[in-house]
Amino acid sequence: MATPTSVSTRTTRVLLVDHQSGLLSLVRDFTRRVQEQRAGPGDIAKFFNLPTILTTSFESGPNGPLVPELKAMFPDAPYIPRPGQINAWDNADFVKAVKATGKKQLIIAGVVTDVCVAFPTLSAIAEGFDVFVVTDASGTFNPVVRDAALNRMSQAGAQLMNWFAVGCELHRDWRNDIEGFGGLLAGHLPAYANLMQSYSALNAK
Repeated sequence: MATPTSVSTRTTRVLLVDHQSGLLSLVRDFTRRVQEQRAGPGDIAKFFNLPTILTTSFESGPNGPLVPELKAMFPDAPYIPRPGQINAWDNADFVKAVKATGKKQLIIAGVVTDVCVAFPTLSAIAEGFDVFVVTDASGTFNPVVRDAALNRMSQAGAQLMNWFAVGCELHRDWRNDIEGFGGLLAGHLPAYANLMQSYSALNAK
């Protein structure tokens, strides 16, 4: 197995796969709102100005359309509505968009974990990409299904991370932007909002 690498703003592209209204209704392995599952990676991609691709599968079918929040968040990002391919990597336009910048690291999050995330992850690894799967920003039917999918991807060489760790590894140094990065974290983690309030009060004196 390849030596683990660190995710870097210089070499990374973000793939947000199949965040569709129908598929999101299937997510049961996390107790929190499914809306939060896509928000963290999206905000990280925006904060670090990472190239981002949106894709969906068979929107005219039961999977439903792309959730409007993501389209609004990334109005200029490549958006690939696949006509039917289950594995996004089977769509030539999607693969072309992924390869367009030559970036070899991929951060992937999507719904559902065992199909929409796992299939392109395995395909990308087979073509030499370093893939970082955002585990808590992807979802599926239940923890048993999730764990089997994560194990399969890990065995193939994917690195499993949570969105907080992805953000911290990209940020590298708090001195780069304390308020900006801290505000991003506080927007998703109530406990971190308390830390930022304490920090702001201390530095206001």
